[in-house]
Amino acid sequence: MDRLKAIADGQRVESVVHDEVLREDPVLRIVGFNLFYGRKQALHNISMPLAKGKVTALIGPSGCGKSTLLRSVNRMNDLIDSVRIEGDMILGEDSIFAAGVDVIQLRKRMGMVFQKPNPFPMTIFENVIYPLRIDGERNKQRLMQVCEQSLRGAALWEEVKDRLNESGLGLSGGQQQRLCIARAIASDPEVLLLDEPCSALDPLATGKIEDLIERLKGDYSIFIVTHNMQQASRISDYTAFMYLGRLVELGLTSRIFTKPKLQETEDYITGRFG
Repeated sequence: MDRLKAIADGQRVESVVHDEVLREDPVLRIVGFNLFYGRKQALHNISMPLAKGKVTALIGPSGCGKSTLLRSVNRMNDLIDSVRIEGDMILGEDSIFAAGVDVIQLRKRMGMVFQKPNPFPMTIFENVIYPLRIDGERNKQRLMQVCEQSLRGAALWEEVKDRLNESGLGLSGGQQQRLCIARAIASDPEVLLLDEPCSALDPLATGKIEDLIERLKGDYSIFIVTHNMQQASRISDYTAFMYLGRLVELGLTSRIFTKPKLQETEDYITGRFG
């Protein structure tokens, strides 16, 4: 059966999730998740776990729903009036869509970093500690401690420790992206969501972000969308292949890139389509 043709024809096709994934302790479980923009369905019956302390990469052709799925995890799609969802996502033991969920508190549990660096127009120091400011933290010693700890975690401290009162907008693109990662980890989230964090960066800055992801895993569970399959093969523990809003196959990155269970996955990985 040609699964991709069946998907394109609107048929329901079961995802293939490898046993190694199912044996992991999940930090997040996506269960039968569907998302609609008005009448148009963008995500179809996605069920997958996100392994705790590991890096899971989402790959697939442009427009296949990777970023839509990622943004659903911290409910960013709530901001779009026409969006409707079915199914659930369970973070720890809690449904993120349950009635009464405080979305602001939820987003503190999941740091988000976007394609283009988006530092705030304020000092490096204030950029990093912004999550604590909105929580009402005023203890200067605590704020400085978190600032240094987060910048060290983002491998940026040594480059900016004497410039904390300068604007974050004065940093290079790669430094700005690491500043955004420092801001994301300042609230000590359980999950880091990275939406093509290197797409606007040069190869040198990309290498630094990839090294940083390698250092951060274990402390954080990382869910990353990337259009770069070589990057996925370098930095992730697990890789999920998506096509037209469906999860096709999810498994160990080493297996997905060398011996996937599905011919369709191999065809995409080897560039026969997409």
